[in-house]
Amino acid sequence: MRGVIWLVLLSVVAVVAATTLGSNDGLVSLYWRGWRTDLSLNLFVILILGACAVLMLSVQALNALVSLPQRAGQWRALRRERAAEAALREALAEYFGARYGRARKASQRALELQPQAGELAGDHQFRVLAQLLAAGSLHKLQDRAGRDASLSGAMKPVKSVRSAFGATDDGVRLLAAEWALDDRDAARALEILDALPPGAARRTQALRLRLLATRLARQPMESLHTARLLSNHQAFSPIVAQSLLRSLASETLETAHDLQQLRRLWGQFDAADRRDTQVACRAAMRAVALGAAEDARQWLRPFWDRLAELPREDREAVALALVDAREGIGSDWLPRLESAAQAFGHESAVVAAVGMCFADRQLWGKARQLLEQAAASPTLPGRIRRAAWRQLAQVARQESDETRAAACERAAAAID
Repeated sequence: MRGVIWLVLLSVVAVVAATTLGSNDGLVSLYWRGWRTDLSLNLFVILILGACAVLMLSVQALNALVSLPQRAGQWRALRRERAAEAALREALAEYFGARYGRARKASQRALELQPQAGELAGDHQFRVLAQLLAAGSLHKLQDRAGRDASLSGAMKPVKSVRSAFGATDDGVRLLAAEWALDDRDAARALEILDALPPGAARRTQALRLRLLATRLARQPMESLHTARLLSNHQAFSPIVAQSLLRSLASETLETAHDLQQLRRLWGQFDAADRRDTQVACRAAMRAVALGAAEDARQWLRPFWDRLAELPREDREAVALALVDAREGIGSDWLPRLESAAQAFGHESAVVAAVGMCFADRQLWGKARQLLEQAAASPTLPGRIRRAAWRQLAQVARQESDETRAAACERAAAAID
């Protein structure tokens, strides 16, 4: 297509030249020291145009000759720039190909070429990426000293240009925290994560690293808060999130060594954690272990009042926790216990809890049938069945039936 256009233009030029110059009879006379030369006007115009063309070509040739060293330098810089970029791409390919020794050499070559690579010489981001590849390769090769040296070299440029390369700086810190966790250095990882700006600290990857660091540092409360943030960010599936949160809440409660500390930890829990039935049951059992059955029942009461709304697994957990917290139960619980026995008389855990609480209130007539049903249930834990048999033995003694009391004690002792 381009050839056709040029052919058309040449044809137009030929037609215009033939039309304008074909009938031109003008002369041009040139005088020089007594000499006279006559030229046709057409020839004179052609000579002038040719002279101008020659002059322009001469100027361009001279300019090209004069600028040859500069252009040679630019060409060499361009070659070095392309070589540095090729080395960086090679380092990336080798790193992801798990050839870490080659990746480190390629990244070092990129760093060596950068200072003479023209515009690339002042590219801080290029230098940081090359340093990170070198550090990552050394980390995989278990060369911690070399890794730390490369990492510090990567962090120096971004500190001076934090506003321009904030994302790069954040990436360096996140990688440094991840490598610190690989070294099992939780304190160092937390220190690096604390240095992140607020926006970067709320990113999912930063929260994941903080969760690992706090768990490694045995800080269950911090781990619980971080896991809650990750759950809100939908970083886990609902089932995994629930299991993790319950596990961390249990670990947190286990750190309480007295009642005041337990109450303080319970108050620091997120509202969603305090509404979790399993977490509340675990807190109640810990309170019982610390001799605070009243606090345990206080935490269990909201769940007992809505047993019908809970799934069976949660009802069983609440009932078993109430068994442990039954000592000193007040009369205000009696209507709740009777309602639960009527509504869930087919569930062994609820029956055991109600029977134990009646026995604690010395309501032997109401407790006996429920305790017999609980003691005979194979689905209940052994400790609950043993406690039921022992309560039945106590009921028998209240009725002066030592033979039956002895049989109940033997039945309790026979349970593994």
